Amino acid sequence: MNVHAPPPPPERRRIAVRLATPRGFCAGVDRAIQIVERAIEKYGAPVYVRHEIVHNRHVVERLKAMGAVFVKELDECPDDRPVVFSAHGVPKSVPATARSREMLFLDATCPLVSKVHVEAERHHAAGRHIILIGHAGHPEVIGTMGQLPDGAISLVETEADAERFERPGDQPLAYATQTTLSVDDTAGILKVLKRRFPELPDPHKEDICYATTNRQEAVKTLGQGCDLVLVVGSKNSSNSARLVEVAMRAGARDARLVDDASQVDWAWFEGVDAVGVTAGASAPEPLIAALVDAIAARFDAVVTEDAGARETVTFKLPRLLTA
Repeated sequence: MNVHAPPPPPERRRIAVRLATPRGFCAGVDRAIQIVERAIEKYGAPVYVRHEIVHNRHVVERLKAMGAVFVKELDECPDDRPVVFSAHGVPKSVPATARSREMLFLDATCPLVSKVHVEAERHHAAGRHIILIGHAGHPEVIGTMGQLPDGAISLVETEADAERFERPGDQPLAYATQTTLSVDDTAGILKVLKRRFPELPDPHKEDICYATTNRQEAVKTLGQGCDLVLVVGSKNSSNSARLVEVAMRAGARDARLVDDASQVDWAWFEGVDAVGVTAGASAPEPLIAALVDAIAARFDAVVTEDAGARETVTFKLPRLLTA
């Protein structure tokens, strides 16, 4: 009897996998998710959440399974159940309505977004017209513009918008930015605005948040040294989408946004010797680990972690949840 040994498995192609640092959750996202979890623990299910607490499909689905009910507006919520406002912030009319209905509400707005709201109010009180650099329709932009009366803020999305903007009368000007923008795009828009309106003051601190800035800096390094960059994040996540753009500008041959490993098209890896992996600020670490595992299952993966900014920022939870 002839016994034939099975052929040896084909040799797997070696590939370098570089993990960006930092990546994934930021302090504001972590706080917002904890607020929903603690609210369910303290008050029981259901807890209503106005809009997605953060822009990540997996996070939202997990919280739904725990008892969170996601709604678009307060009129979908009963008066006798807690409601949480998302990390992106809300117009002033939303908590005002909740108070008038005597609802129990918890504000999960990122403190760095709240800082932009405070600055906008300060500029308005000083008689300045505010130019807001951001993306129309994004919940954060809607929330910021909703802090002030109609007409007090003008939205500028692009350098072309900045060229077209007209000062209302002789009002002095100020500006603010959405916290999740591309640092480089925002710098280009500001260059146009400051050329046209040299008196524009700087914000007290940079509005684009530390987490957005750090993740963009980290992905620039990936883009310079990787053929392909994979960004874990949902399509409606502004900061995640910006990471794809930044990677391409930095020199990556290709960059893709994926919710998780199941969305990877392995044809993207043809001719790829080095792949960079990062994640937007609303993407959980297990999704990143699962993506690296999926790559390692197909290739002889040599995984390294880039050096980068180490983040130690934390934000306190609302007193209602800690008392």
